[in-house]
Amino acid sequence: MKPIWIVDDDPSIRFVLEKALARESLPTRSFTHPREVLDALADLGQGDPARQGPQVLVSDIRMPGGSGLQLLEKVRELQPGLPVIIMTAYSDLDSAVSAFQRGAFEYLPKPFDLPKAVELIHRAVEESQREEVVEERQAAAPEMLGQAPAMQDVFRAIGRLSQSQVTVLITGESGSGKELVARALHKHSPCADGPFVAINTAAIPKDLLESELFGHERGAFTGAQTQRRGRFEQAEGGTLFLDEIGDMPFDLQTRLLRVLSDGQFYRVGGHAPVKAHVRVIAATHQDLERRVKEGGFREDLFHRLNVIRLRLPPLRERPEDVPMLTRHFLQQSARQLGVEPKRISDAALARLEQFGFPGNVRQLENICHWLTVMAPAQVISLQDLPPEVLDAPLAGSVGGAGGHVSQAAAQSSSEPAPAATPVAVVGAESPSALPLAAASVVTGSSSVAEGATWESGLETEAQKLLAGGHAEVWDILTRRFESRLIRTALHATHGRRMEAAQRLGIGRNTITRKIQELGLDSADES
Repeated sequence: MKPIWIVDDDPSIRFVLEKALARESLPTRSFTHPREVLDALADLGQGDPARQGPQVLVSDIRMPGGSGLQLLEKVRELQPGLPVIIMTAYSDLDSAVSAFQRGAFEYLPKPFDLPKAVELIHRAVEESQREEVVEERQAAAPEMLGQAPAMQDVFRAIGRLSQSQVTVLITGESGSGKELVARALHKHSPCADGPFVAINTAAIPKDLLESELFGHERGAFTGAQTQRRGRFEQAEGGTLFLDEIGDMPFDLQTRLLRVLSDGQFYRVGGHAPVKAHVRVIAATHQDLERRVKEGGFREDLFHRLNVIRLRLPPLRERPEDVPMLTRHFLQQSARQLGVEPKRISDAALARLEQFGFPGNVRQLENICHWLTVMAPAQVISLQDLPPEVLDAPLAGSVGGAGGHVSQAAAQSSSEPAPAATPVAVVGAESPSALPLAAASVVTGSSSVAEGATWESGLETEAQKLLAGGHAEVWDILTRRFESRLIRTALHATHGRRMEAAQRLGIGRNTITRKIQELGLDSADES
Protein backbone atom coordinates (compact mmCIF):
# COMPACT_ATOMS: atom_id res chain seq x y z
CA MET A 1 0.00 0.00 0.00
CA LYS A 2 1.15 3.55 -0.68
CA PRO A 3 2.13 5.70 2.33
CA ILE A 4 0.13 8.32 4.19
CA TRP A 5 1.85 11.68 3.69
CA ILE A 6 1.87 13.88 6.80
CA VAL A 7 2.67 17.61 6.48
CA ASP A 8 3.16 19.60 9.70
CA ASP A 9 5.91 21.86 11.02
CA ASP A 10 5.27 20.56 14.55
CA PRO A 11 7.49 17.48 15.11
CA SER A 12 5.32 16.27 18.00
CA ILE A 13 2.24 16.07 15.73
CA ARG A 14 4.21 14.17 13.09
CA PHE A 15 5.61 11.78 15.71
CA VAL A 16 2.23 11.01 17.26
CA LEU A 17 0.57 10.33 13.90
CA GLU A 18 3.49 8.24 12.62
CA LYS A 19 3.40 5.97 15.69
CA ALA A 20 -0.39 5.66 15.69
CA LEU A 21 -0.50 4.76 11.99
CA ALA A 22 2.43 2.34 12.37
CA ARG A 23 0.36 0.42 14.94
CA GLU A 24 -2.32 0.14 12.25
CA SER A 25 0.26 -1.15 9.73
CA LEU A 26 -0.16 2.01 7.65
CA PRO A 27 3.12 3.29 6.13
CA THR A 28 3.87 7.01 6.43
CA ARG A 29 6.12 9.69 4.97
CA SER A 30 6.48 13.04 6.73
CA PHE A 31 7.22 16.59 5.56
CA THR A 32 7.79 19.85 7.43
CA HIS A 33 6.34 22.31 4.92
CA PRO A 34 4.30 22.35 1.67
CA ARG A 35 7.26 23.01 -0.62
CA GLU A 36 8.71 19.60 0.21
CA VAL A 37 5.43 17.95 -0.75
CA LEU A 38 5.26 19.69 -4.12
CA ASP A 39 8.90 18.77 -4.84
CA ALA A 40 8.14 15.13 -3.98
CA LEU A 41 5.13 15.12 -6.29
CA ALA A 42 7.28 16.61 -9.05
CA ASP A 43 9.81 13.78 -8.56
CA LEU A 44 6.97 11.29 -8.98
CA GLY A 45 6.00 12.97 -12.23
CA GLN A 46 9.56 12.39 -13.48
CA GLY A 47 9.31 8.70 -12.66
CA ASP A 48 11.40 8.47 -9.50
CA PRO A 49 11.39 4.67 -8.92
CA ALA A 50 12.49 4.99 -5.29
CA ARG A 51 9.35 6.80 -4.19
CA GLN A 52 5.65 6.03 -4.02
CA GLY A 53 2.88 8.56 -4.33
CA PRO A 54 0.56 9.19 -1.38
CA GLN A 55 -2.52 7.15 -0.57
CA VAL A 56 -3.82 10.02 1.58
CA LEU A 57 -2.43 13.47 2.38
CA VAL A 58 -2.82 14.87 5.92
CA SER A 59 -1.76 18.52 6.14
CA ASP A 60 -1.71 21.28 8.71
CA ILE A 61 -3.32 24.57 7.68
CA ARG A 62 -0.73 27.04 9.04
CA MET A 63 2.96 26.36 8.38
CA PRO A 64 6.03 28.48 7.66
CA GLY A 65 6.81 28.40 3.99
CA GLY A 66 3.26 27.97 2.79
CA SER A 67 -0.40 27.42 3.66
CA GLY A 68 -2.11 24.05 3.81
CA LEU A 69 -4.97 25.54 1.81
CA GLN A 70 -2.64 26.60 -1.00
CA LEU A 71 -1.15 23.11 -0.91
CA LEU A 72 -4.66 21.67 -1.17
CA GLU A 73 -5.37 23.66 -4.33
CA LYS A 74 -2.12 22.59 -6.02
CA VAL A 75 -2.51 18.92 -5.02
CA ARG A 76 -6.07 18.89 -6.38
CA GLU A 77 -4.66 20.07 -9.71
CA LEU A 78 -1.93 17.41 -9.75
CA GLN A 79 -3.88 14.49 -8.28
CA PRO A 80 -7.64 15.21 -8.32
CA GLY A 81 -8.60 11.88 -6.76
CA LEU A 82 -6.24 12.09 -3.77
CA PRO A 83 -8.10 12.44 -0.43
CA VAL A 84 -6.73 15.42 1.53
CA ILE A 85 -7.39 15.84 5.26
CA ILE A 86 -6.72 19.33 6.65
CA MET A 87 -5.68 19.73 10.31
CA THR A 88 -6.71 23.06 11.75
CA ALA A 89 -7.16 24.86 15.05
CA TYR A 90 -10.72 25.84 15.94
CA SER A 91 -9.82 29.51 15.38
CA ASP A 92 -9.13 28.75 11.72
CA LEU A 93 -12.41 27.02 10.96
CA ASP A 94 -14.48 29.95 9.79
CA SER A 95 -11.81 31.27 7.44
CA ALA A 96 -11.11 27.82 6.06
CA VAL A 97 -14.66 26.67 5.29
CA SER A 98 -14.83 28.17 1.81
CA ALA A 99 -11.48 26.65 0.88
CA PHE A 100 -12.51 23.21 2.11
CA GLN A 101 -15.34 23.32 -0.37
CA ARG A 102 -12.72 23.16 -3.11
CA GLY A 103 -12.10 19.51 -2.47
CA ALA A 104 -10.79 18.55 0.99
CA PHE A 105 -11.90 15.04 1.99
CA GLU A 106 -12.44 16.16 5.59
CA TYR A 107 -10.82 18.34 8.20
CA LEU A 108 -9.50 17.50 11.64
CA PRO A 109 -9.79 20.16 14.39
CA LYS A 110 -6.84 20.52 16.78
CA PRO A 111 -6.40 19.34 19.43
CA PHE A 112 -7.72 16.06 18.04
CA ASP A 113 -8.62 12.74 19.58
CA LEU A 114 -6.02 10.29 18.26
CA PRO A 115 -8.36 7.26 17.73
CA LYS A 116 -10.80 9.49 15.83
CA ALA A 117 -7.95 10.84 13.71
CA VAL A 118 -6.84 7.29 12.84
CA GLU A 119 -10.44 6.32 12.05
CA LEU A 120 -10.76 9.30 9.71
CA ILE A 121 -7.52 8.37 7.93
CA HIS A 122 -8.77 4.80 7.54
CA ARG A 123 -11.93 6.15 5.86
CA ALA A 124 -9.83 8.25 3.52
CA VAL A 125 -7.67 5.21 2.66
CA GLU A 126 -10.78 3.16 1.83
CA GLU A 127 -12.09 5.96 -0.39
CA SER A 128 -8.72 6.24 -2.14
CA GLN A 129 -8.50 2.49 -2.76
CA ARG A 130 -12.08 2.38 -4.03
CA GLU A 131 -11.31 5.14 -6.53
CA GLU A 132 -8.16 3.29 -7.64
CA VAL A 133 -10.17 0.14 -8.36
CA VAL A 134 -12.71 2.14 -10.40
CA GLU A 135 -9.93 3.83 -12.37
CA GLU A 136 -8.17 0.52 -13.04
CA ARG A 137 -11.37 -1.07 -14.30
CA GLN A 138 -12.13 1.89 -16.52
CA ALA A 139 -8.60 1.92 -17.93
CA ALA A 140 -8.46 -1.83 -18.49
CA ALA A 141 -11.85 -2.31 -20.09
CA PRO A 142 -14.22 -0.67 -22.52
CA GLU A 143 -17.06 1.29 -20.98
CA MET A 144 -19.79 -1.14 -21.94
CA LEU A 145 -20.13 -4.29 -24.01
CA GLY A 146 -23.12 -5.44 -25.99
CA GLN A 147 -24.03 -6.51 -29.51
CA ALA A 148 -27.72 -7.18 -28.87
CA PRO A 149 -30.14 -4.76 -30.58
CA ALA A 150 -31.47 -3.57 -27.19
CA MET A 151 -27.96 -2.59 -26.09
CA GLN A 152 -27.26 -0.88 -29.40
CA ASP A 153 -30.33 1.27 -28.72
CA VAL A 154 -28.80 2.28 -25.37
CA PHE A 155 -25.48 3.16 -27.04
CA ARG A 156 -27.26 5.28 -29.64
CA ALA A 157 -29.14 7.13 -26.91
CA ILE A 158 -25.88 7.89 -25.08
CA GLY A 159 -24.50 9.28 -28.32
CA ARG A 160 -27.53 11.52 -28.88
CA LEU A 161 -27.23 12.86 -25.33
CA SER A 162 -23.49 13.56 -25.57
CA GLN A 163 -23.93 17.31 -26.08
CA SER A 164 -26.61 17.71 -23.43
CA GLN A 165 -26.74 18.01 -19.65
CA VAL A 166 -30.40 17.05 -19.43
CA THR A 167 -31.62 14.98 -16.46
CA VAL A 168 -31.80 11.26 -17.28
CA LEU A 169 -33.72 8.44 -15.56
CA ILE A 170 -32.22 4.95 -16.06
CA THR A 171 -34.49 1.98 -15.37
CA GLY A 172 -33.44 -1.65 -15.18
CA GLU A 173 -33.09 -4.62 -12.89
CA SER A 174 -30.43 -4.77 -10.19
CA GLY A 175 -27.04 -5.76 -11.57
CA SER A 176 -27.87 -4.81 -15.16
CA GLY A 177 -25.24 -2.05 -15.30
CA LYS A 178 -27.14 1.17 -14.61
CA GLU A 179 -24.10 2.87 -13.06
CA LEU A 180 -22.02 2.02 -16.15
CA VAL A 181 -24.59 3.81 -18.29
CA ALA A 182 -24.52 6.80 -15.93
CA ARG A 183 -20.71 6.95 -16.10
CA ALA A 184 -20.85 6.76 -19.90
CA LEU A 185 -23.38 9.59 -19.99
CA HIS A 186 -21.05 11.66 -17.80
CA LYS A 187 -17.92 10.83 -19.79
CA HIS A 188 -19.55 11.85 -23.06
CA SER A 189 -21.11 15.07 -21.77
CA PRO A 190 -20.07 18.73 -21.57
CA CYS A 191 -19.40 18.27 -17.82
CA ALA A 192 -16.98 15.36 -18.35
CA ASP A 193 -14.12 17.35 -16.79
CA GLY A 194 -16.07 17.64 -13.53
CA PRO A 195 -16.41 14.93 -10.87
CA PHE A 196 -18.73 11.93 -11.10
CA VAL A 197 -20.25 11.28 -7.66
CA ALA A 198 -22.47 8.25 -7.04
CA ILE A 199 -24.68 7.51 -4.04
CA ASN A 200 -27.03 4.58 -3.45
CA THR A 201 -29.99 6.10 -1.66
CA ALA A 202 -31.21 2.65 -0.55
CA ALA A 203 -27.92 1.78 1.18
CA ILE A 204 -27.81 4.75 3.58
CA PRO A 205 -30.03 4.96 6.69
CA LYS A 206 -32.82 7.48 6.43
CA ASP A 207 -31.51 9.66 9.27
CA LEU A 208 -28.09 9.97 7.59
CA LEU A 209 -29.17 10.35 3.97
CA GLU A 210 -30.08 14.04 4.22
CA SER A 211 -26.63 14.91 5.57
CA GLU A 212 -24.98 12.70 2.92
CA LEU A 213 -26.77 14.51 0.12
CA PHE A 214 -26.76 18.10 1.34
CA GLY A 215 -24.04 18.23 4.00
CA HIS A 216 -24.36 19.78 7.44
CA GLU A 217 -23.18 22.73 9.45
CA ARG A 218 -21.12 22.43 12.60
CA GLY A 219 -23.41 21.82 15.56
CA ALA A 220 -26.41 20.90 13.38
CA PHE A 221 -26.89 17.73 15.45
CA THR A 222 -25.08 15.69 18.09
CA GLY A 223 -21.69 14.67 16.77
CA ALA A 224 -21.54 17.31 14.03
CA GLN A 225 -18.29 18.84 15.25
CA THR A 226 -17.35 20.27 11.87
CA GLN A 227 -19.04 21.44 8.73
CA ARG A 228 -19.36 18.73 6.08
CA ARG A 229 -19.88 18.96 2.37
CA GLY A 230 -22.61 16.75 0.95
CA ARG A 231 -22.66 14.87 -2.34
CA PHE A 232 -24.21 17.80 -4.20
CA GLU A 233 -21.25 20.00 -3.31
CA GLN A 234 -18.77 17.21 -4.05
CA ALA A 235 -20.28 16.86 -7.54
CA GLU A 236 -20.10 20.61 -8.28
CA GLY A 237 -19.53 21.13 -12.00
CA GLY A 238 -20.01 17.44 -12.72
CA THR A 239 -22.60 14.67 -12.39
CA LEU A 240 -24.45 13.32 -9.35
CA PHE A 241 -25.73 9.77 -9.83
CA LEU A 242 -28.63 8.90 -7.52
CA ASP A 243 -28.97 5.12 -7.61
CA GLU A 244 -32.17 3.37 -6.42
CA ILE A 245 -34.03 6.68 -6.34
CA GLY A 246 -37.31 4.81 -5.83
CA ASP A 247 -36.25 4.02 -2.27
CA MET A 248 -35.68 7.65 -1.27
CA PRO A 249 -37.74 8.65 1.81
CA PHE A 250 -40.76 10.78 0.96
CA ASP A 251 -39.69 13.85 2.96
CA LEU A 252 -36.28 13.91 1.25
CA GLN A 253 -37.99 13.74 -2.14
CA THR A 254 -39.32 17.23 -1.41
CA ARG A 255 -35.81 18.57 -0.78
CA LEU A 256 -34.51 16.93 -3.95
CA LEU A 257 -37.36 18.44 -5.96
CA ARG A 258 -36.38 21.87 -4.62
CA VAL A 259 -32.79 21.42 -5.83
CA LEU A 260 -33.92 20.31 -9.29
CA SER A 261 -36.38 23.21 -9.50
CA ASP A 262 -34.35 26.08 -8.01
CA GLY A 263 -30.77 24.90 -8.38
CA GLN A 264 -29.99 25.53 -4.71
CA PHE A 265 -30.25 23.83 -1.32
CA TYR A 266 -29.49 24.30 2.38
CA ARG A 267 -27.10 22.22 4.43
CA VAL A 268 -28.62 20.52 7.47
CA GLY A 269 -28.68 23.19 10.16
CA GLY A 270 -27.72 25.89 7.62
CA HIS A 271 -29.41 29.17 6.78
CA ALA A 272 -27.48 30.28 3.70
CA PRO A 273 -28.50 28.77 0.33
CA VAL A 274 -25.84 26.87 -1.61
CA LYS A 275 -25.94 26.93 -5.40
CA ALA A 276 -25.82 23.56 -7.15
CA HIS A 277 -24.33 23.42 -10.64
CA VAL A 278 -24.77 19.68 -11.02
CA ARG A 279 -26.25 17.35 -13.60
CA VAL A 280 -28.47 14.72 -11.97
CA ILE A 281 -28.80 11.17 -13.32
CA ALA A 282 -31.15 8.88 -11.40
CA ALA A 283 -31.68 5.13 -11.61
CA THR A 284 -34.14 2.62 -10.20
CA HIS A 285 -35.20 -1.00 -10.54
CA GLN A 286 -38.73 -0.10 -9.43
CA ASP A 287 -41.81 0.89 -11.40
CA LEU A 288 -41.97 4.58 -10.47
CA GLU A 289 -45.37 5.11 -12.09
CA ARG A 290 -46.79 2.45 -9.78
CA ARG A 291 -44.96 3.98 -6.81
CA VAL A 292 -46.60 7.31 -7.68
CA LYS A 293 -50.06 5.72 -7.78
CA GLU A 294 -49.40 4.01 -4.43
CA GLY A 295 -48.37 7.32 -2.88
CA GLY A 296 -44.76 6.29 -2.23
CA PHE A 297 -43.16 8.66 -4.74
CA ARG A 298 -43.94 12.29 -5.52
CA GLU A 299 -45.50 12.74 -8.93
CA ASP A 300 -43.89 16.15 -9.47
CA LEU A 301 -40.44 14.71 -8.68
CA PHE A 302 -41.09 11.83 -11.05
CA HIS A 303 -41.76 14.24 -13.89
CA ARG A 304 -38.64 16.27 -13.00
CA LEU A 305 -36.51 13.13 -13.23
CA ASN A 306 -38.27 11.54 -16.17
CA VAL A 307 -37.05 14.05 -18.78
CA ILE A 308 -35.18 11.36 -20.74
CA ARG A 309 -35.67 7.72 -19.82
CA LEU A 310 -33.28 4.90 -20.76
CA ARG A 311 -34.32 1.30 -20.17
CA LEU A 312 -31.43 -1.10 -19.67
CA PRO A 313 -32.42 -4.64 -20.70
CA PRO A 314 -31.75 -7.57 -18.34
CA LEU A 315 -29.12 -10.06 -19.44
CA ARG A 316 -31.71 -12.78 -20.12
CA GLU A 317 -33.12 -10.57 -22.90
CA ARG A 318 -29.75 -10.44 -24.65
CA PRO A 319 -28.25 -13.96 -24.44
CA GLU A 320 -26.17 -13.25 -27.56
CA ASP A 321 -24.02 -10.97 -25.37
CA VAL A 322 -23.20 -13.71 -22.85
CA PRO A 323 -20.18 -15.23 -24.74
CA MET A 324 -18.51 -11.84 -25.25
CA LEU A 325 -19.15 -10.75 -21.66
CA THR A 326 -17.96 -14.10 -20.29
CA ARG A 327 -14.62 -13.92 -22.12
CA HIS A 328 -14.20 -10.29 -21.07
CA PHE A 329 -14.84 -11.04 -17.38
CA LEU A 330 -12.52 -14.08 -17.46
CA GLN A 331 -9.75 -11.86 -18.82
CA GLN A 332 -10.52 -9.19 -16.22
CA SER A 333 -10.51 -11.68 -13.31
CA ALA A 334 -7.21 -13.13 -14.49
CA ARG A 335 -5.64 -9.66 -14.51
CA GLN A 336 -6.91 -8.94 -11.01
CA LEU A 337 -5.57 -12.24 -9.64
CA GLY A 338 -2.34 -12.20 -11.64
CA VAL A 339 -2.96 -15.57 -13.31
CA GLU A 340 -3.25 -16.92 -16.84
CA PRO A 341 -6.73 -16.29 -18.32
CA LYS A 342 -8.89 -19.38 -18.57
CA ARG A 343 -10.77 -20.45 -21.67
CA ILE A 344 -14.30 -21.79 -21.68
CA SER A 345 -15.62 -24.76 -23.61
CA ASP A 346 -18.50 -24.49 -26.04
CA ALA A 347 -20.68 -26.73 -23.84
CA ALA A 348 -20.12 -24.56 -20.75
CA LEU A 349 -20.72 -21.41 -22.77
CA ALA A 350 -23.95 -22.85 -24.17
CA ARG A 351 -25.19 -23.58 -20.64
CA LEU A 352 -24.41 -20.03 -19.55
CA GLU A 353 -26.40 -18.71 -22.52
CA GLN A 354 -29.39 -20.79 -21.34
CA PHE A 355 -29.12 -19.54 -17.74
CA GLY A 356 -31.62 -16.89 -16.65
CA PHE A 357 -29.13 -14.69 -14.71
CA PRO A 358 -31.47 -13.26 -12.05
CA GLY A 359 -28.50 -11.16 -10.91
CA ASN A 360 -27.82 -9.96 -14.46
CA VAL A 361 -24.35 -8.82 -15.60
CA ARG A 362 -23.09 -8.52 -12.02
CA GLN A 363 -23.91 -12.20 -11.45
CA LEU A 364 -22.06 -13.22 -14.63
CA GLU A 365 -19.03 -11.22 -13.49
CA ASN A 366 -19.08 -12.99 -10.12
CA ILE A 367 -19.42 -16.39 -11.79
CA CYS A 368 -16.39 -15.68 -14.00
CA HIS A 369 -14.36 -14.65 -10.94
CA TRP A 370 -15.43 -17.87 -9.20
CA LEU A 371 -14.43 -19.94 -12.23
CA THR A 372 -11.03 -18.24 -12.42
CA VAL A 373 -10.36 -19.37 -8.85
CA MET A 374 -12.19 -22.72 -8.67
CA ALA A 375 -12.06 -24.36 -12.12
CA PRO A 376 -9.29 -27.01 -11.96
CA ALA A 377 -8.10 -26.82 -15.57
CA GLN A 378 -7.24 -24.06 -18.01
CA VAL A 379 -10.31 -24.92 -20.10
CA ILE A 380 -13.58 -24.55 -18.21
CA SER A 381 -15.85 -27.53 -18.86
CA LEU A 382 -19.57 -27.91 -18.26
CA GLN A 383 -19.15 -29.64 -14.91
CA ASP A 384 -16.91 -26.80 -13.68
CA LEU A 385 -19.81 -24.34 -13.67
CA PRO A 386 -21.12 -23.39 -10.22
CA PRO A 387 -24.18 -25.17 -8.76
CA GLU A 388 -26.37 -22.10 -9.23
CA VAL A 389 -25.99 -22.59 -13.00
CA LEU A 390 -25.97 -26.40 -13.18
CA ASP A 391 -28.96 -26.77 -10.86
CA ALA A 392 -31.10 -24.22 -12.71
CA PRO A 393 -33.70 -25.33 -15.30
CA LEU A 394 -32.61 -24.86 -18.88
CA ALA A 395 -34.41 -22.23 -20.90
CA GLY A 396 -37.54 -23.84 -22.29
CA SER A 397 -37.03 -27.10 -20.34
CA VAL A 398 -39.86 -29.36 -19.17
CA GLY A 399 -40.13 -30.17 -15.48
CA GLY A 400 -41.60 -29.15 -12.19
CA ALA A 401 -40.11 -27.15 -9.39
CA GLY A 402 -36.52 -28.21 -9.14
CA GLY A 403 -36.87 -30.54 -12.16
CA HIS A 404 -34.29 -30.59 -14.93
CA VAL A 405 -34.07 -32.11 -18.36
CA SER A 406 -30.73 -32.94 -19.92
CA GLN A 407 -29.87 -31.60 -23.34
CA ALA A 408 -29.97 -35.12 -24.74
CA ALA A 409 -33.44 -35.67 -23.35
CA ALA A 410 -34.59 -32.32 -24.66
CA GLN A 411 -33.45 -33.29 -28.12
CA SER A 412 -35.06 -36.72 -28.00
CA SER A 413 -38.41 -35.29 -29.04
CA SER A 414 -37.08 -34.41 -32.48
CA GLU A 415 -34.14 -36.82 -32.92
CA PRO A 416 -34.33 -40.65 -32.71
CA ALA A 417 -32.21 -42.05 -29.88
CA PRO A 418 -29.49 -44.65 -30.56
CA ALA A 419 -30.78 -48.19 -30.16
CA ALA A 420 -28.40 -49.13 -27.35
CA THR A 421 -29.10 -46.06 -25.21
CA PRO A 422 -32.09 -46.00 -22.84
CA VAL A 423 -34.14 -42.85 -23.31
CA ALA A 424 -35.67 -41.06 -20.33
CA VAL A 425 -39.41 -40.49 -20.55
CA VAL A 426 -42.32 -39.55 -18.35
CA GLY A 427 -43.75 -42.66 -16.81
CA ALA A 428 -44.65 -44.64 -13.75
CA GLU A 429 -42.35 -46.53 -11.41
CA SER A 430 -42.51 -49.70 -13.55
CA PRO A 431 -42.76 -50.13 -17.32
CA SER A 432 -46.08 -51.93 -17.00
CA ALA A 433 -47.65 -48.78 -15.53
CA LEU A 434 -46.55 -46.61 -18.44
CA PRO A 435 -48.74 -45.55 -21.33
CA LEU A 436 -48.44 -48.15 -24.07
CA ALA A 437 -46.98 -45.66 -26.57
CA ALA A 438 -44.02 -44.97 -24.29
CA ALA A 439 -43.31 -48.50 -23.04
CA SER A 440 -41.03 -49.58 -25.87
CA VAL A 441 -38.93 -46.41 -25.45
CA VAL A 442 -38.38 -46.98 -21.73
CA THR A 443 -37.24 -50.58 -22.18
CA GLY A 444 -34.58 -49.41 -24.62
CA SER A 445 -36.24 -50.76 -27.76
CA SER A 446 -34.67 -49.67 -31.00
CA SER A 447 -37.85 -48.08 -32.21
CA VAL A 448 -40.78 -46.19 -30.83
CA ALA A 449 -44.20 -47.81 -31.11
CA GLU A 450 -45.50 -47.19 -34.58
CA GLY A 451 -47.22 -43.85 -34.99
CA ALA A 452 -46.54 -42.78 -31.40
CA THR A 453 -43.96 -40.71 -29.45
CA TRP A 454 -43.28 -40.43 -25.74
CA GLU A 455 -44.87 -36.97 -25.86
CA SER A 456 -48.14 -38.47 -27.08
CA GLY A 457 -47.90 -41.01 -24.27
CA LEU A 458 -47.44 -38.16 -21.81
CA GLU A 459 -50.46 -36.41 -23.28
CA THR A 460 -52.57 -39.57 -22.96
CA GLU A 461 -51.54 -40.08 -19.34
CA ALA A 462 -52.24 -36.43 -18.49
CA GLN A 463 -55.69 -36.63 -20.07
CA LYS A 464 -56.48 -39.79 -18.09
CA LEU A 465 -55.47 -38.20 -14.78
CA LEU A 466 -57.33 -34.98 -15.52
CA ALA A 467 -60.46 -36.88 -16.58
CA GLY A 468 -60.27 -38.91 -13.38
CA GLY A 469 -60.42 -35.75 -11.30
CA HIS A 470 -56.94 -36.13 -9.82
CA ALA A 471 -55.48 -33.09 -8.08
CA GLU A 472 -51.87 -31.97 -8.50
CA VAL A 473 -51.43 -33.66 -11.86
CA TRP A 474 -48.30 -31.60 -12.50
CA ASP A 475 -46.60 -32.93 -9.36
CA ILE A 476 -47.66 -36.54 -10.06
CA LEU A 477 -46.24 -36.59 -13.58
CA THR A 478 -43.16 -34.57 -12.67
CA ARG A 479 -42.32 -37.00 -9.88
CA ARG A 480 -42.71 -40.00 -12.18
CA PHE A 481 -40.68 -38.28 -14.90
CA GLU A 482 -37.80 -37.37 -12.58
CA SER A 483 -37.78 -40.80 -10.95
CA ARG A 484 -37.59 -42.61 -14.30
CA LEU A 485 -34.95 -40.20 -15.66
CA ILE A 486 -32.65 -40.57 -12.64
CA ARG A 487 -33.07 -44.39 -12.49
CA THR A 488 -32.16 -44.63 -16.17
CA ALA A 489 -29.08 -42.44 -15.74
CA LEU A 490 -27.92 -44.39 -12.68
CA HIS A 491 -28.39 -47.65 -14.59
CA ALA A 492 -26.32 -46.30 -17.50
CA THR A 493 -23.52 -45.21 -15.14
CA HIS A 494 -23.67 -48.35 -12.95
CA GLY A 495 -24.89 -46.36 -9.97
CA ARG A 496 -22.23 -43.63 -10.06
CA ARG A 497 -24.13 -40.54 -8.98
CA MET A 498 -21.49 -37.96 -9.93
CA GLU A 499 -21.27 -39.31 -13.47
CA ALA A 500 -25.06 -39.59 -13.69
CA ALA A 501 -25.42 -35.94 -12.65
CA GLN A 502 -22.86 -34.88 -15.26
CA ARG A 503 -24.57 -36.94 -17.98
CA LEU A 504 -27.93 -35.39 -17.08
CA GLY A 505 -26.43 -31.90 -16.91
CA ILE A 506 -27.38 -31.24 -13.29
CA GLY A 507 -25.38 -30.72 -10.10
CA ARG A 508 -24.28 -33.38 -7.61
CA ASN A 509 -26.32 -31.76 -4.85
CA THR A 510 -29.42 -31.78 -7.05
CA ILE A 511 -29.27 -35.49 -7.89
CA THR A 512 -28.60 -36.39 -4.24
CA ARG A 513 -31.57 -34.33 -3.10
CA LYS A 514 -33.84 -35.80 -5.78
CA ILE A 515 -32.83 -39.37 -4.90
CA GLN A 516 -33.85 -38.70 -1.29
CA GLU A 517 -37.09 -36.91 -2.21
CA LEU A 518 -38.15 -39.63 -4.66
CA GLY A 519 -37.21 -42.53 -2.39
CA LEU A 520 -34.56 -43.87 -4.75
CA ASP A 521 -31.96 -44.48 -2.02
CA SER A 522 -31.92 -48.15 -2.94
CA ALA A 523 -29.89 -47.16 -6.03
CA ASP A 524 -26.32 -48.02 -5.05
CA GLU A 525 -23.46 -45.59 -5.61
CA SER A 526 -20.14 -47.12 -6.41
